Amino acid sequence: MTFSVSSSSPQRESQKDKPSRTTRPRYSAFMSDDLATAAEWIRDAKAIVVVTGAGVSAESTIPTFRDAMEGLWAEFDPQTLATPEAFAADPEMVTRWYDMRRVKCAQAVPNAGHLALADIEKHVSSRGGTMTLLTQNVDGLHTAAGSKNVVELHGSLRVWRCTKTGQEVTPGPEPFEEFPPMSEAGAPLRPSVVWFGEMLSEGALETAFAASGSCDLFMSVGTSAVVYPAAGFVELAKRAGARTFEVNKDQTPTSGIVDLTFRGRSGEILPELVTRAFG
Repeated sequence: MTFSVSSSSPQRESQKDKPSRTTRPRYSAFMSDDLATAAEWIRDAKAIVVVTGAGVSAESTIPTFRDAMEGLWAEFDPQTLATPEAFAADPEMVTRWYDMRRVKCAQAVPNAGHLALADIEKHVSSRGGTMTLLTQNVDGLHTAAGSKNVVELHGSLRVWRCTKTGQEVTPGPEPFEEFPPMSEAGAPLRPSVVWFGEMLSEGALETAFAASGSCDLFMSVGTSAVVYPAAGFVELAKRAGARTFEVNKDQTPTSGIVDLTFRGRSGEILPELVTRAFG
């Protein structure tokens, strides 16, 4: 199943493979039928669960963890910086890296995929249904787009907490002036994200498991489906009898589990589903 782009206006033969500024998505008949089916599922659902990953944020120009590091950070593996041990060994370096990411996230804006998910939640809620958005992203863009029931499984980069008291603060969008920044208690602040080797929030997990095990529609959007426990939520939904579909540019382990798979960007597929479901 493919997602193709064609120009809405004629082009010279030498430019036929180059999309114009007015390109619009075009779907094969097979994909269009599946989109109609998924739209009907969204329209009929009473309890939706959506799991999102880095692919959604990438369309807002936020690099994924798997992207090559650039500039001063080119020699580092991000997985070696995202650990409690790295912070303990060199809090200045770790917080400089996270501050760079924090500022980039603060400058980013929600894309069409974020906005479409917020629209789905609004429509579902208006008729008495529920939608739980489980995100592995730490950028806060789902909330900025208007989604209300968001569970940030891996925490938030926009929130930092005191390493002594646990008190949380939300810094402004400007870069930090000291590294690591210090709390009012005189202790270093750290990003309120879940590092490798740390446990996810118990409350977030309880909400995620309960919602996945009782939904009637499950959507996997822009996630590689290799990080657990998020990668296992679809199996809970399937066992509960939920309809399932995936939106992703690439094949993932979830592709062989779900009922429907859409190959393409969430910023293109999701708005189309909203239009077909709600007009």
